Amino acid sequence: MSENLPPCPECSSEYTYEMNALMVCPECGNEWVAAEGAAEDAGAAGAAGASGERVVKDAVGNVLADGDTVTVVKALKVKGSPSGIKAGTKVRNIRLVDGVDGHDIDCRIDGFGPMQLKSSVVKKA
Repeated sequence: MSENLPPCPECSSEYTYEMNALMVCPECGNEWVAAEGAAEDAGAAGAAGASGERVVKDAVGNVLADGDTVTVVKALKVKGSPSGIKAGTKVRNIRLVDGVDGHDIDCRIDGFGPMQLKSSVVKKA
């Protein structure tokens, strides 16, 4: 275990530890990406932040854009519907939005109508 772990950015505790790719603070429960990954993310966000646009990635890390076609990677339950959306369903002409609760894709699915999806449950087709 490394002795040069960064302090927690939330509570400044020095008792942080590594768990896989994350850093964890046992005092406040905060979890964040380790410094190496954070530097790469900051570089990507800095380039996107300069143009004023945010980057939305799918379940496998591909960057999504308005008008893309995506495929649902896992079966989804839909409230008020007896059947859900099956894995492998293609969704055409998506729009990226600042949705509620992580739903950042606005789309229309054949047989279901308009709905919002999370980018973590789709992959670029």
